[in-house]
Amino acid sequence: MNFLYSVTVGIDKDIEQEWLVWMKQSFFERVMGLGIFSGYKIYKVLTHDDENSVSYNIQYHCHEIEKIVYFLNHEGKTLMEEHRIKFKDKHVVFNTLLQEV
Repeated sequence: MNFLYSVTVGIDKDIEQEWLVWMKQSFFERVMGLGIFSGYKIYKVLTHDDENSVSYNIQYHCHEIEKIVYFLNHEGKTLMEEHRIKFKDKHVVFNTLLQEV
């Protein structure tokens, strides 16, 4: 079975590049180092229409829902809190857990 943990982040345009560099050089490396997800992709949302922010969608792939639940309840909480503090008041996040049918 395949599962997708999707995270959409709206980030203020004035820190977009700082956020993107940090995500690519720190955050994704740490998430993938946990051995929970088999891979990830990041996409810029092109249909987002806001002059002050830009959105990105990150898709983490996993074969076991239990691993995703573990991530969300343990290491993921710490990583997400770090993200929240680092980019406080400069972002919004929306998460979705999907199952392939």
